[in-house]
Amino acid sequence: MHDATIDDRTALFAHLADPATTAGFFDRVADDVSWTVEGTHPLAGHYTSKKDFTAATFDRLGPLMRDGIRLEVSHLHVAGEITVAELHATSVTLDGAPFDNGYCWVCQFDSARPDARIVEVRAYLDSAMVAWTVDRNEPLRAG
Repeated sequence: MHDATIDDRTALFAHLADPATTAGFFDRVADDVSWTVEGTHPLAGHYTSKKDFTAATFDRLGPLMRDGIRLEVSHLHVAGEITVAELHATSVTLDGAPFDNGYCWVCQFDSARPDARIVEVRAYLDSAMVAWTVDRNEPLRAG
């Protein structure tokens, strides 16, 4: 593994720290990505396209945050076509609570090249935190 790939992956995941740059991350996700969100919460499931994944997760959760979804990289492990990203949410919910959620995304890229695209993800997170946030904040958004 050369440093260019590590630098590229670090820059790629850094896009998730600000809703204004999140699209830069998703530009590198394949349209037909296989994305599994583990857990027992309203966003859990297996999605077979970037469009379905973002609609069911980022587009649902983002409006429940005062300043959108913000994910900062805690640790990044790059090994060939696999990158494991440990992320921490720094968002605040509409009702003022910190969205203190940790994530681990196991990402399969289509190659080990620096410009590779993400083709599969298994995402692990705090199910209770997501369910609590949706239950408490969707009514605020609707009402």
